[in-house]
Amino acid sequence: MSRFVLTFLAATGLLASVAKAQFIILKDGSRIPQSEFTVEDDKIIRTILLGENKTATTQLPKQNIASLDWSDVAELTEARSLLAEGKTEEAVVVLAKAKTFFETFETFPGNPYAEVFFTYVETLSQAGKFEETIKLIPQLKALKLTDSQKMKLRIIQLDIDRQTSSEYTSILADAESILTETDDSGVGAAIWTIIADIHARKKEWEKALMAYLRIPVFYGTQLQRVPDAELKAGQMLAKMKRFADAQIVFKRIEETYPGSAVAQAAAKELAPINGMPNEPEEEPADTAAKDAKPAEAAPAK
Repeated sequence: MSRFVLTFLAATGLLASVAKAQFIILKDGSRIPQSEFTVEDDKIIRTILLGENKTATTQLPKQNIASLDWSDVAELTEARSLLAEGKTEEAVVVLAKAKTFFETFETFPGNPYAEVFFTYVETLSQAGKFEETIKLIPQLKALKLTDSQKMKLRIIQLDIDRQTSSEYTSILADAESILTETDDSGVGAAIWTIIADIHARKKEWEKALMAYLRIPVFYGTQLQRVPDAELKAGQMLAKMKRFADAQIVFKRIEETYPGSAVAQAAAKELAPINGMPNEPEEEPADTAAKDAKPAEAAPAK
C-alpha cells in the first residue's frame, strides 16, 4: 500500500476501521469479514452477494478454515463499559453471547475464545454468581492461560474460599501475599474487594469501610470495580450508624449509575435511613464500664 494511500486512509479515519475488521481466514488464503457470516447452533452460515439486492446463504465447513484475524473483541469492550456503569448482569449476558460465538472457533489460531471465556468467568465471580463460577473453574484451568490470567485465577479461587470457608486469617494472609507479588491495579482492586468482604463478614465495619474505599481512591482506573465498592462502603457507613454519611453515598450512586442494578440496590438501602442523622459513636465497653463505676468512698477520719 503506497504512502499516499496510507495517509489518505488515516486522514479520513478509514485506516482504523480497516485495522479493526474481523475475518475468518480460509486455507486458500481468502478472508471472510464478520459482516458476511453468522453462527447458528455451532454452524457457520455465510451470506454471499449474488447481485443487486440478491443474496444466498451456505454453510461454511470448518475444515476449510485456517485461522481467525480478530484483533478487537467488541463484546469485551462493551462488557467493561457496562461494569463501569454498575450493570453487572448486562455485562454477563454480553459475555455469555460472545463465549457461545467464539466457542465455535475454539481450536483455530487467532481465536480470542480463551480471553472471552476467562473474562466471562471473572465477571460471573464479580457478579456473585457463586455456583456458576465454581462449575466453570475446571474448564478455565484447562485453558492455556497467560501469567496475568493465572494470577487472576488465583484471585477467583481466593474469592471462592472467602465464600466457603471461615478460615479468614489464612485467606487474608494469601490476599496480602498476592499484593506483594504484583503492582497490577486490576489485581489490587480485586484483592482489596476480598479483604473488605472478609472484614464485613467479621462485622469489622470500619476496617471493611476503609478497604472498600481504597478501590475508588487508589484503583479508580478499574472502573468495573468501583460501583460495587461504593455501594458496599455506603452499607458499612449504615452499619456504623453514620446514617447521614451513608445517605450521601447512596444518593450519589443513584445519580452516577442511573438504571443500573447498583443504583436500585442503593435506593433500597437509602429508603429505611433517609433523613436520619449520624448517631454518636459508641464508647468502648471497658471505657463505659469505668465511667459507670461509682467513686470509692473516702476513708473515715
